[in-house]
Amino acid sequence: MGFRCGIIGLPNVGKSTIFNALTAAGAEVANYPFCTINPNIGIVPVPDDRLEKIASVIHPSSRTFTTMEFVDIAGLVKGASRGEGLGNKFLGNIRDVDAIVHIVRCFDNPHVTHVHGVLDPARDIEVVGTELLLADLETVERRLQRLEKSTKAGDKEQGGALTLYQMMRETLGRGVPARRVNLNPDEESILKELNLLTAKKVLYVANVGEGELRTGSSYIATVEEIARVDHSEAIVICGDMEAEIGALPEEDRRAFLEDLGLRESGLQTLIKAGYNLLGLITFYTAAGGQLRAWTVPEGTAASRAAGKIHTDMERGFIRAEVLHYEDFLRAGDIVAARERGFVRVEGRDHPIADGDIVYFRF
Repeated sequence: MGFRCGIIGLPNVGKSTIFNALTAAGAEVANYPFCTINPNIGIVPVPDDRLEKIASVIHPSSRTFTTMEFVDIAGLVKGASRGEGLGNKFLGNIRDVDAIVHIVRCFDNPHVTHVHGVLDPARDIEVVGTELLLADLETVERRLQRLEKSTKAGDKEQGGALTLYQMMRETLGRGVPARRVNLNPDEESILKELNLLTAKKVLYVANVGEGELRTGSSYIATVEEIARVDHSEAIVICGDMEAEIGALPEEDRRAFLEDLGLRESGLQTLIKAGYNLLGLITFYTAAGGQLRAWTVPEGTAASRAAGKIHTDMERGFIRAEVLHYEDFLRAGDIVAARERGFVRVEGRDHPIADGDIVYFRF
């Protein structure tokens, strides 16, 4: 598994349209609020030109892409944290995702109902953000109540957690999301147990009409500025066009994008932005005729990367034989790379780099 993204936004912003385009999972799409009753889940392979090129040289019996999982929940409205509009019921479905993809409507279309009547991306972002804050505040309050009871009963070991949660209650109450709070490693470990929604990194997606992909708009500029202030990222996608691309045969997609003057699809843009936001890298293994791509956080030690494949490999780790993708291309194949000294032997603490081809000895 690569990483998991929860898709959120107001009703009728194009969440399910984009979800369908990205995953081809057939989620229901309709022009009325709350058409997504049950959360939609789709897993897609991550497009990877490097894996394709490695495969074209070594001709494995099988190749496996790393993946991205999308969880599309019901549209959120004001009051969702209190159960309005079905939103609160499904906030729990995105508590264990790695990041949140916030779809923001940036297209004018009188035939698609806006839940607030008038398009205003800044207000829409604030409404959804407030509901996440209120949901987190409720989570912290519940934990505080339990901790206060245990500390009164004499459990002094919980004192640090109690202080932290009291601080978080005050911070969330001021409208500051948890991801903006500077914490030390111990505090991060304590807070991680709550899976706070506002602690997750956010990728803002401006869903636009086809024309705005080329010309831009004030709506897009608003989303980009909010993302900058939030130390997040923002990308622009045309959901309707992505649906067209997804319906095309693979061999026709590149030509379609070139005709539009685009270098990559919205899915590729989203994945790259997600990897960058979360600090993720991809490495490769080629053993037993199987070529596979794996996703880990940047700086992951070789032994931990081996554990991504199987826990026994981490426990019994001996060494890693590492060949970088660029050196592989220069050499022409793995045998030639060994002969030219491009294959390095590394220990358990060596950080795996993006594009490394690794053979683990264990």
